[in-house]
Formats: sequence, structure tokens, C-alpha cells
Amino acid sequence: MDGIVTEVAVGVKRGSDELLSGSVLSSPNSNMSSMVVTANGNDSKKFKGEDKMDGAPSRVLHIRKLPGEVTETEVIALGLPFGKVTNILMLKGKNQAFLELATEEAAITMVNYYSAVTPHLRNQPIYIQYSNHKELKTDNTLNQRAQAVLQAVTAVQTANTPLSGTTVSESAVTPAQSPVLRIIIDNMYYPVTLDVLHQIFSKFGAVLKIITFTKNNQFQALLQNGDPVNAQQAKLALDGQNIYNACCTLRIDFSKLVNLNVKYNNDKSRDYTRPDLPSGDGQPALDPAIAAAFAKETSLLAVPGALSPLAIPNAAAAAAAAAAGRVGMPGVSAGGNTVLLVSNLNEEMVTPQSLFTLFGVYGDVQRVKILYNKKDSALIQMADGNQSQLAMNHLNGQKMYGKIIRVTLSKHQTVQLPREGLDDQGLTKDFGNSPLHRFKKPGSKNFQNIFPPSATLHLSNIPPSVAEEDLRTLFANTGGTVKAFKFFQRDHKMALLQMATVEEAIQALIDLHNYNLGENHHLRVSFSKSTI
Repeated sequence: MDGIVTEVAVGVKRGSDELLSGSVLSSPNSNMSSMVVTANGNDSKKFKGEDKMDGAPSRVLHIRKLPGEVTETEVIALGLPFGKVTNILMLKGKNQAFLELATEEAAITMVNYYSAVTPHLRNQPIYIQYSNHKELKTDNTLNQRAQAVLQAVTAVQTANTPLSGTTVSESAVTPAQSPVLRIIIDNMYYPVTLDVLHQIFSKFGAVLKIITFTKNNQFQALLQNGDPVNAQQAKLALDGQNIYNACCTLRIDFSKLVNLNVKYNNDKSRDYTRPDLPSGDGQPALDPAIAAAFAKETSLLAVPGALSPLAIPNAAAAAAAAAAGRVGMPGVSAGGNTVLLVSNLNEEMVTPQSLFTLFGVYGDVQRVKILYNKKDSALIQMADGNQSQLAMNHLNGQKMYGKIIRVTLSKHQTVQLPREGLDDQGLTKDFGNSPLHRFKKPGSKNFQNIFPPSATLHLSNIPPSVAEEDLRTLFANTGGTVKAFKFFQRDHKMALLQMATVEEAIQALIDLHNYNLGENHHLRVSFSKSTI
């Protein structure tokens, strides 16, 4: 039998409106379906597969609804962040593919991730589920093109040289000039930390050094890989992808530098080969010589918004963000629902201003309405859907004025202001023109300092005349206990202050953010990832 595949499962979800074209069900309740598939137009064979609602995990994944012009490289790139891809079969006539990963664990991670975040190729949603078969048996003579792409990508991924004689235009496997990549993050709605970058790029080999900085109001990084081949593979798989859905787009190019000189190991720069380096206490990480060289480089990066076909949310980044205590934002675009419904509020204590201050940590609050007939609930309108999702993920389940609040997306599209002349007892407030918005300025450093509620608070804009004791007393007066305090060594305008609990810290932030300390200094308070 000279078929392309001896047996391949077609794991169709029964009842789904995504049933494969060409499948012939013997009855509406049948457990078996058969179908004719064509691999690259070379052959047709019948394949059988159980029509299960929930397939058992397998390292072979069935991918459906692929755009007609999609390439093998793009399909392989879907699996790369999760582990090694060991086989691929493209069924071009059916807009489907089968992808085999090295381990079942990698496949489970991939399916779990994409069940929460719909993957897209060439701006079209695609569907991924387990195949019923445990391995993909392909006849390589008829599946040559896909195998050539896979071999080329694998060769680069494992730092071997590509096989001689294989010419694969779409895989873009060419010798890299430098192990150092230049990375620019477009549409940075959420913080992208050095740890997030390290976790994403480590999938493609050792990451030796990273330097991050802000230039022209954009977060940028220089990242040195173990060798140029790893750098090439990372660029191939990640350029144009979003770290979080609909934002934080990676723009990757080769740097002309071949080595980075990292002076400090801190949250702005790190040399993973030298754990002994000092932290430098906030000193700029960018060596003057590197800065000069970087300035001379001509940017070859794509224009913002011109996403490559690989613009799918990146799983490695989501995992890194979760590990760092942040939650990825699956499936939410900037145009998503901007209005939140907050319930179980302490109606004796809550005010539009207190909600504005707390939710303002995660976005620019436009309007707040405490419901007239249900004063333990409020509607909060954020500037965009990303901000509402961020606020919901961080504040749902937190304690405010002694009560655990619930935060969900509202069905309302906007918060209506009361009709002119109507007294609603101050329950609705318009904050659209507030000077206290933290995220108005594009590329603001505040985007890099969004953290979950924590007992430790970051204080800034402290005037020279205010001492530690003044601040300890001020925060103790909010009803909590100050456990620790520390001024920043080189900058006494900033300090860390630790309350006894997260609830006390939330209360202190609500009461004291924008507090007037005198000398025209208004205290800025936010949550910190640090502990004292």
C-alpha cells in the first residue's frame, strides 16, 4: 500500500459546527466517521477516526480550518514554543494538518493553551485538538516538501547545519550573522520583563545576556544567544508574534554587535554566565559604547501593525507571565468590552473616588457608577478592553473595605452619565479628564510596573523634607500595621513600604495615592513585586 499515511485520526468534535467537509457520518449518533483526504494533492486515501467529544491526549495534533496559502513553516511554528516538532503532514486540499510533537506533555500544554487562546494564522482562527493516534506515520517520498521544511527547522533548532541539498524557501533558514538580537516591543499594554524575554527565547537555545532599556518611548532589548543559529531560529519563529493577545508585538532583527557587555545583574540587564555581577542599584545598564553602536544601526524592523503571518499569542510568554505573578490576557483585543461590573462592595464605605484610585492602578478609569438600587455594585468604564481585562484579572477576589469583591465584564458598552439636572447623590462620576491617569502617555514607564496587589507598596515623588517616620505614621493611620520600610539607596524620592496584609496595602493605596506631602509633592503609590 503506497499511501501517504497508514492511519490518521480525524478527531471531530460531535455537535460542533466545525465538522470537516467531506466527512460522511453513518448516522447522527455514529461514533465512527470516514473521510477522503488529499495530502499536497499527491494522493487520496480513506482515513477513519472516532468522532469523540473529548479525545484522549496524544502527541499527534489535528489542526483544522487552515488558510489555503499557509506554509509548513507557519504550522510548525505553532508548536515550536512548546517543544520539538517531530513530524508534520499537510492536507492542503482539506485545509488541515497533523503535527506530531516529541512528547505527549508538550502536546497537552499546547492544546491547553490554545483552548483558552484561539490561535490565528494569517489573521484567520484555526482549531487544534488531539488526534486519536499516538504517532504520525508518513510516507516521506510523498510528503517530501513538508519533511524538508521540518528537517531544516529542526537542524536550526538543534544548532546543527541544515541538510545539504535541501532548499526550503519558506523556512527562511539562512546563516545568521550575529548571536545578538535587537528586540522592539510594539503596542506594549502590559509589562514585558527581562524574565519573560528569557523564558520565550530560551526555547531556542541558551540565552547568555539581556539588556533592556527604553528608547524613543519604546521598550527595547538586546539579547545574546548561545550561537547565531539559535538566534536565527528564534527570529524565524517569533518575529511579528504577540506576547499577549492583541498587544506586545515582537519586532526582531539581528544586531551588528556580536557581544554584549553587561555591567549589572538587575531587572534591567542580566549576564546569565556571571551570577557574581553587582546589582548596580538602578544604574543604567546600557554601556556607552553599546549605546553608540546601537544608535548607528539602521532599523530594518517592520512598520507597526504590519504583523507577519505568525501573529499568534505566544505560549512561552504566557507561561512566563503567569510564573511572574501576572496573568496573560487571552482573547481580548484593545477594542474589547471596556465596562466592568464590580459587586459585593462595602456600600457604607465605597465611593466613586475609591474605585477610581484602585482600578486606576491597572488602567485609565473613565467613568464610575455605583448602582442607585444596589449600592454594593458598581459599573467601571476603562479606557480599553485590555485595561478592563487586566483590572478584572488582578482585582477579582481581593478584599476592599473588609469585603471580597467580585469583578466581571459587564454587558454594558458604556457607563451612562445622569441626565443634566438630575441628582444621583454623587453615585456617578466622570473621570475622563482626570490628571491622575497613569497610562495616558504612550510608552510610559508605568506600563512596565503593573503588578498584582501585594503587601509591599512602591512610593514615589517623596519630597526631601519627609522622613521615614513621617511616612510610617501616615500609613499606620490608614488602619494597618507598617511592617517594614526602605528608601531607595540612590534616590530618596522613592521607597518601599510593607504593610501586614495585602488588604491593608490596598486600603493604604486607596487612601494615600495622590496624597499631598507638601512642597507641591503628591505621593504616588503602586503595588510592588519586591519584598523588603
